[in-house]
Amino acid sequence: MTLAPFACDPAESRGRRYPQTPAPTRTEYQRDRDRIVHCSAFRRLVYKTQVFLNHEGDLFRTRLTHSLEVAQLGRSIARSLGLNEDLVEAIALAHDLGHTPFGHAGQDALNDCMAAFGGFEHNLQSLRVVDQLEERYPQFDGLNLTFETREGILKHCSRSNAQALEQSEPGGVGRRFLERTQPSLEAQLCNLADEIAYNAHDIDDGVRSGLITLEQLQEVALFDDFRRQTLAEYPHLQDKTQGRRLLYETIRRMLSAQVYDVIAATTSALEAAAPHGVDEVRQLAPLLQFGDDMRLKSQVLKQFLLQQLYRHPQVMNTLWQAQQVVRELFAAYLACPQEMQGGFLARSEAARGAADEASTTARVVADYIAGMTDRFAASEHERLTGQRLLS
Repeated sequence: MTLAPFACDPAESRGRRYPQTPAPTRTEYQRDRDRIVHCSAFRRLVYKTQVFLNHEGDLFRTRLTHSLEVAQLGRSIARSLGLNEDLVEAIALAHDLGHTPFGHAGQDALNDCMAAFGGFEHNLQSLRVVDQLEERYPQFDGLNLTFETREGILKHCSRSNAQALEQSEPGGVGRRFLERTQPSLEAQLCNLADEIAYNAHDIDDGVRSGLITLEQLQEVALFDDFRRQTLAEYPHLQDKTQGRRLLYETIRRMLSAQVYDVIAATTSALEAAAPHGVDEVRQLAPLLQFGDDMRLKSQVLKQFLLQQLYRHPQVMNTLWQAQQVVRELFAAYLACPQEMQGGFLARSEAARGAADEASTTARVVADYIAGMTDRFAASEHERLTGQRLLS
């Protein structure tokens, strides 16, 4: 496939922090993707959850299935726009590597625990995973990914953390948050594909769980427009026994419409801006976008899911228990670091007596907890406290 002039060309990559001989059969971004797929943090995503916790059912989305869905959507859009599919896939597969167990509830709890030590940001943690925490190579920590993949992984970053990144890596992935510039189009695409994917699969998981209904979803134009289309073409799906087929076909059409809308709106924006290269893209306003109508409809859907699913009393009760698990794990490991396993214990012991011992130990504990799967966190909590909050 011929890349557009504003796409990231692996032959012109800004490179890796530790120079390596190019692979004979793969581009730099293909190599990044392969490293991500083979890393330990990627495998653990199968037991990290989105909205519903791992013990609540085998068919709900996990961070792994979500990442695969983002990669699929991202590659489809990238192909139509002339962007680099391999880079999009690498970013999509890595973007949630730093997520805690128990979804956003775990992230919020760990951020509270780390408030006195610089806080916790899951995007920054994903970067820490690929830059530092993976231990696969004899010459360096992390996966030594290209600048462009790392840039895409760091979707959000506070100014203080961006300043720290800039100090350790001048002109690196933290710089754009200080200069308020944009990442590559491939990175922008992954951000939007992430949104499209989780809105669609949270509808599916929400209905499957019984917490939201097809009747409630008729309030949401983005969903109901395609539900009506589906019923007009397949009237037999009005039968109550056909609800699953009706749901899937509606979501399929909704996803397709969003993909085509992004392609059309972005093509128009690219034609108007006419960027000649990746560096020029970074100086412009975001170009990967929905059209105005689809953007509004997507916002209404997100608000519906927030009110009817994410804040559902049953979800909130489970998430409160999950947050308690994270908080009590953090307190237990901070008080007794020797309860941690492997290299995390060694890192905490290395900090002993240092001026920043408390902060360093807290960050080691955060790294340890963030890497846990739902079920390991629950079992560790039970081992350390004698309580069984999640079962």
